[in-house]
Amino acid sequence: MSDDNKVTYDALFIGGQWVAPSTSRRIEVCSASTEEPLGTVAAAEATDVDWAVAAARQAFDDPQGWAHWEPSRRAEKLGRFADELVARADSIARAVSSQNGMPIRISRQTEAKVPATLLRYYADLVRCNDIEERRASLVTGTTLVRQESIGVVGAVVPWNFPQTLSFFKLAPALAAGCTVVLKPSSETVLDAMLVAEAALAAELPPGVLNIVPGSGRGAGAHLVAHPGVDKVAFTGSTGAGRTIAEACARLLRPVTLELGGKSAGIILDDVDLSVAMKGMFASTLLNQGQSCYISTRILAPRKRYREIVDAFTALASSLPIGDALDPATVIGPLASARQREVVEGYIAKGIAEGGTITTGGNRPRGRDKGWFVEPTIFADIDNDATIAREEIFGPVLAVIPYDTVDDAVRIANDSEFGLGGTVWTSDPGRGLDVARRVQTGSVGVNGFTMDHGAPFGGVKSSGLGRELGPEGLLAYQSTKSIYLPA
Repeated sequence: MSDDNKVTYDALFIGGQWVAPSTSRRIEVCSASTEEPLGTVAAAEATDVDWAVAAARQAFDDPQGWAHWEPSRRAEKLGRFADELVARADSIARAVSSQNGMPIRISRQTEAKVPATLLRYYADLVRCNDIEERRASLVTGTTLVRQESIGVVGAVVPWNFPQTLSFFKLAPALAAGCTVVLKPSSETVLDAMLVAEAALAAELPPGVLNIVPGSGRGAGAHLVAHPGVDKVAFTGSTGAGRTIAEACARLLRPVTLELGGKSAGIILDDVDLSVAMKGMFASTLLNQGQSCYISTRILAPRKRYREIVDAFTALASSLPIGDALDPATVIGPLASARQREVVEGYIAKGIAEGGTITTGGNRPRGRDKGWFVEPTIFADIDNDATIAREEIFGPVLAVIPYDTVDDAVRIANDSEFGLGGTVWTSDPGRGLDVARRVQTGSVGVNGFTMDHGAPFGGVKSSGLGRELGPEGLLAYQSTKSIYLPA
């Protein structure tokens, strides 16, 4: 419902309908650009999560239900869900940008499009893939190997790309025949309610998708540990991921974790900066640096160090800062006042540890409202500095010198994280050789675009498991072998 341009949702989406919450608690949402109220959403508590899991369990256990539909029938329904999301694409993009500060030019390309794209991709995948494979036994007879739906999925997603990351989980899980309880971040709940409206309009069977926004960590923690959940999928910080991994380990529960990153952008000494810098923004400062896989450590050959520092300084200082809903904006506000405090704390620490700011470092002049921080470049920093070790999740880059290619690879791998990364060079073959040596889940040569048909995920403290591609579907399936004697 809407009242004087403020959006109000008084119910939760559980069991295929809007259900009154168990308490009167609300989640209040404000604009990241103006700090003005945008609306309120009912906050789910443990009791509401129990209802949602029960609805998902009933839908999954139904012998005539979603898990037992022919894959082509599920695929058809997912196509209709995709159509309903497309019909709401602009509203979803605007809701995301209003809440978390993502420039509308980015949300229209990601949040508005990726969910439907992924639903259609996985719908096509399950149409084409056989769920059973007959294998000749190594002893006698044959074995039927089946891929079955893993069960009820608890999905917990963050605020930075809320719809893209939701459908990294929802699309393969639903295509596999799972039912889902989705817990969105409290910073981005209005877009989640639009997804609920789309699911209702698409007539997804009751209980197949349930959405329970909660404030704080209570609802998410209750969902993760719930005895009715068969699998957990989480995207967020490494600290929270470790807590979830511990809970799932005790329960022997499958879990997919896409966690933090501190990726390196290795600039080789043969790079043509006039060419490379054209693609550098998307790989380093996208969404105000609130992107887990981007290259926030820039490794520059010592003999070209100042030239590269100057190039990044020019890039960062040229980016238009403004309201997230302005199509001209390239750098919007951070997602919350708290996140701005975190980023400013890292900037102060970088200065205290001897780094030199070549541009940025402050709140932009003339913007008294909104959680803005200027794009900031640090020079004269090494890989031991705090801002080179810890994930900042803001528009802050550290330019670190190296001597040889072996030195660059060593520095790139000298991190607890391993999620993304890039290599920049005039020789793609040389870049590929270096990319193969970087300890990370994904890496790009002369740019990085997330391929939804290829697996994505991290190594080391950047997570467990893979999302996207056929591997993303396998994460929501359980393998069963049925032996058949000769």
